[in-house]
Amino acid sequence: MAPSRAQRSSRSSRARRVRPRRRSAFSALAIAVLGVLLPGTAYLVARRTRLGVTLVVASLALYGGAAYLGLEKRDAVISWALNPSLLLWMIAGLGAIALAWIVVLVTSYKMLRPLTVGPVPRLVGSMVIGVVCFAMTVGTASGAQTLMAQRSLVKKVFAGGESRSMTRPTVSGNKNLWDQIPRLNVLLLGADDGDGRQGTRTDSVMVASIDTKTGNTSLISLTRNFMRMPFPADSPLHKIYPTGFWDPSIDPSKEQSEFYLDAMYRNIPKQHPGILGPSDNEGADILKVSVGEALGLKIHYYVQVDLAGFAQLVEALGGITVNINYPVPVGGSDDDKVPPSRYLQPGPNKHLMGTDALWFARGRYRVPTADLARQARQRCAVKALVERATPQNVLTNFEAVAAAGEKLVRTDIPQKLLGDFVSLGERVKTAKISNIDLDKKKNFPNGRNPNYAGMREIVAQALNPKPATPHTPATTKPTTRPSTAAQPRTTPKPAADDLTSACAYNPGPPG
Repeated sequence: MAPSRAQRSSRSSRARRVRPRRRSAFSALAIAVLGVLLPGTAYLVARRTRLGVTLVVASLALYGGAAYLGLEKRDAVISWALNPSLLLWMIAGLGAIALAWIVVLVTSYKMLRPLTVGPVPRLVGSMVIGVVCFAMTVGTASGAQTLMAQRSLVKKVFAGGESRSMTRPTVSGNKNLWDQIPRLNVLLLGADDGDGRQGTRTDSVMVASIDTKTGNTSLISLTRNFMRMPFPADSPLHKIYPTGFWDPSIDPSKEQSEFYLDAMYRNIPKQHPGILGPSDNEGADILKVSVGEALGLKIHYYVQVDLAGFAQLVEALGGITVNINYPVPVGGSDDDKVPPSRYLQPGPNKHLMGTDALWFARGRYRVPTADLARQARQRCAVKALVERATPQNVLTNFEAVAAAGEKLVRTDIPQKLLGDFVSLGERVKTAKISNIDLDKKKNFPNGRNPNYAGMREIVAQALNPKPATPHTPATTKPTTRPSTAAQPRTTPKPAADDLTSACAYNPGPPG
C-alpha cells in the first residue's frame, strides 16, 4: 500500500530535522568553537536561520562599530576611558557581552552535536567547550580588572570636580582646550620624604613648557638651593616676603637651608596655612606661584612624583635606557661623610631598573657641580621615561603602572581634561624635547641671590625668539675704504639644547 501524503510529509520532516546532525562529533565541535569568532555562524550551519542571521548582523555591527571608534573617534574613546562613571558601564557591558558569547557557544554545540554519540566523544566535547568558556571568562575578568585599575587610578590621582586649587586656570568647556592654552606650563616636582627628613622636600623642581600645537617641549630645571624665590606683587605671599623667600635678619653670606627652594613646599604651609585659599596641596600651589614668577611663566598645573616611588614606576615599565658618562654614586651623603655603597659605571645604552634608575636621577655624592649634574641626569631620566611609556608597553604592564601611579603621583589636572592631555602626550612623544640653560655662571653662582630677571629673559627668548634687528646702513659715506678682511662673527649660544644631544654618550666628568 502506497504511503499517504501525510506519512510522506512526516518522514520528510524527520529527515530535515535529522540531517543537520549527520556530522561527526569533531566537526560539530570545530564549527561551534570557530563560531565564537563570528557569533551566529554556527546557528546558520544548524539551520537556525533567523536567529543566526540576527546574531551575525549584530556581531558585524559590533565589530564595525569598534573599528570605527578606534580609527575615527579615538579621542572620544580616550575620554570615555578616563571617565570613572563610564568605566563602570564599560565593565558591566563587558560582562554582558562575555555572558552572551558563552551562551551562544554552548547552545551552538548542542545544536550541532550528533544525536547519537558515544560517551568518550561527548566527554571530550564537553571538556573542550568548558576550556573555551573558561578562557573567555578569564579574559573578561582580566579586562574588567584592567578597567577597574584604570578607574581607581583616575579617581585617586586626578582632580575631580570637588578638588580645591586656587592656582588652576579657568577653561571653557565649549572651546578647544589648546586654543585657550597655546603653551602649557606644567610644574614637575620630585618629592623626597626619606629617612632622616622631617616632612617633604622637593629636591627636583622642573618646568615642562609645551607648545600644544606641535608638542615641542622645553624643560627648565631650578636648583634646589635657590634662595629669595620671588612672589608676584598681587600675591599675599609677596607682602610677607617682599624681597623673596629668605630671612633678612640672617647674614646674607650664610646659607639658609630652611629658606631654600626645596624647603618651600614644607615650611610655608606650616608657617602660613591657607594663605592662598582652599587647596588640596598647599605646597604645590605655593611653588606654582613662586616658580612661575621666577621664570616669567604662568604655571597651569603641577605633577608631583614621590622620588622613592619613582623606582616602582620604572620597574612597572620594565626599566629605562640611558647613557652614563661618568660614575654615578648610589647612596652616600656629603653632609654625614657617608660614602656610597657603589657606583653606576659609565657606558652607552645602560638599561636601568627601579633602584638604579632612581639613583641615576638623584645621586650627587662628590660629583663636580653636583646639583647641575643631577638636574641634567633628571632631564635625561624624564626623556627616557617618556620614550619607554609607549602605548603598547603601558597596556602590557597596565595594572602595575596604575598601582604605582596611585601611590606615587599627585596632580591638579582635572579628570574632565584627561582626554585632551592624553592626545597632547601623543604629540609630545614624537616631538622635540629640549633644555633651557639658565646660565649658572651668570645668574646663580652660589644660589644665595639668583638673578631671576636674567633667567626670565633667557626663558622668554628661548620660548619666543625675537627676530634679529635688521642692520640700518649709515647715512653718511665713510671717509675711509672699509677693510676687506674677514670680520669675526659672534654666534650667541642658544638657550635651548636638544636633549638628544645633551643625553648622548660622551664620557667625561660633568661640566
